[in-house]
Amino acid sequence: MLDLVSDYCHGFDKRDFDRFLAIWWEDCVWDIGPPFGRFDGHAGIDEAVKDILWPAWLQSTHCTTNLRVDFTDLDHARGVSDVDCIGTTSDGQAQTVAATYRDTFERRDGIWKIARRDVTMHHFSPLVGIKLEAPV
Repeated sequence: MLDLVSDYCHGFDKRDFDRFLAIWWEDCVWDIGPPFGRFDGHAGIDEAVKDILWPAWLQSTHCTTNLRVDFTDLDHARGVSDVDCIGTTSDGQAQTVAATYRDTFERRDGIWKIARRDVTMHHFSPLVGIKLEAPV
């Protein structure tokens, strides 16, 4: 489950859609909440990432921490983690986001994936006067 949570960040931030999609069950739910909404299944994930989120973000770095996993039975678990994300939106504005992820993990045919992720955003704020640049 730690790998699933990490591959969410790596897949999204490195624009590796196959890696990102591989963490989700085909009948998944990804409820990001405001301002983005809810997305169902692999088709919804495709729409969210390719049509909404990647065009909105020029660059992002997600740092997910504090993962706790509780097993409800041998094939189901619930996870909670926190995320800090810093990046630049398509308008060139540096942004910071803090949120909590609540995950439902399911094992099917011996494979664990995310069945549902609910996101609670605590803040989505511009970093006024800051430009995120690689060092020279």
